[in-house]
Amino acid sequence: MSSSNPETARLLPQKSNEDASSSKSAPKPKSSTRSTVPENKLGPQRSSRTTQKLKLLPEEPITDTVDGSRDVYSQVNRITDTPARRDAERLGKNQRSLLPRVTAYCTASSYKMKDLIRWLKDNKRTFESHPKLFDECLYTPFVYKDWRGDKRMDKDLIRLDDEGGEITIDDRHTDVFIFEYGVVVLWGFTLREEQAFLNDLEKFENEKLAQEDIQIEEFNYYITKSYQPRIYNDFITLRDGSNYMLKLSISHAISQSVKISLFEELVDNTIEDTQDIPQQIALAGKVEMNKDEIMKSIGELFILRININLHGSVLDSPEIMWAEPHLEPIYQATRGYLEINQRVALLNQRLEVISDLLQMLKEQLGHSNEEYLEFIVIILVGVEVLVSVINIVVDIIADVK
Repeated sequence: MSSSNPETARLLPQKSNEDASSSKSAPKPKSSTRSTVPENKLGPQRSSRTTQKLKLLPEEPITDTVDGSRDVYSQVNRITDTPARRDAERLGKNQRSLLPRVTAYCTASSYKMKDLIRWLKDNKRTFESHPKLFDECLYTPFVYKDWRGDKRMDKDLIRLDDEGGEITIDDRHTDVFIFEYGVVVLWGFTLREEQAFLNDLEKFENEKLAQEDIQIEEFNYYITKSYQPRIYNDFITLRDGSNYMLKLSISHAISQSVKISLFEELVDNTIEDTQDIPQQIALAGKVEMNKDEIMKSIGELFILRININLHGSVLDSPEIMWAEPHLEPIYQATRGYLEINQRVALLNQRLEVISDLLQMLKEQLGHSNEEYLEFIVIILVGVEVLVSVINIVVDIIADVK
């Protein structure tokens, strides 16, 4: 990913042209003429996307969890309760499109939360919204009612209770969790509804990301009372689909994961774009860049570090976990599944590489200034010598006369 100039055009998000004054309008459900969701995204750098990792979501009392720190492959063998194991074996890629979605989008640097709350309150009847603010997170139920009467619009949902199980698909609860730092987590929305909501959200975005920079996390979920809630192979199992506080704790971890994925992409692309600089120093003893180019590179690296450091609180436990300690185990379990601690540690290591590169460029700029000053001194000395020679010649000519 790059910066604000053509070579690094994605270090800073693009500014949105939308005016906050349009927040008072009451938009009707609409299909997007262009897809807001980018295609072929690599996604967050976590192994649990491909390794079928299993993580139990703690209940009271807290039970043991299956962690992915050892062998995260084929962990379905570790599922001891028979109904849960059967369901895990049956659910795969073909079933994802038949289960309710949980999707997180990182679309901007931040959102205009006050305007968002006002818009949701003004459109309470239209969308059945009822916003509640939990520190940096805004929760609300949200329904596109014009689309809810046609069998979830585009698909029929799978039911897994045909072998005597108790799994049900609960699509009545469509919940939205909007995080001030530019991430929205949508529960129970179809892809069409997600795109419509992202279009509605655009006018509340600060420093909107370019479409190719939007980060996405995708899960599916279902409700069952037969066994302990868990996350396996990006399927989330819950016991109560109406418990928005439970969804809030899970959404906090998911939103942090998708924000971290933006940082990961920024850092990786910046390192890739600047990887020739250390090679130049190793081969030539200096950077083959002029003063202006060095200053631009220093500015871009500073922008990257500032952008990440300004959102440093995103990587910490949210404040609501202090006020609602019973949510902490669920949040930490989800955070563990998403490998957030490991990814943050790796991100910090890569930021150290950026810091070292920044220091090298500063030293190179200092050497360039020293060389310039030395050149000036040499010129002045040369001028002084020339003046002295001219004076001597003049004195000799005067003595001859």
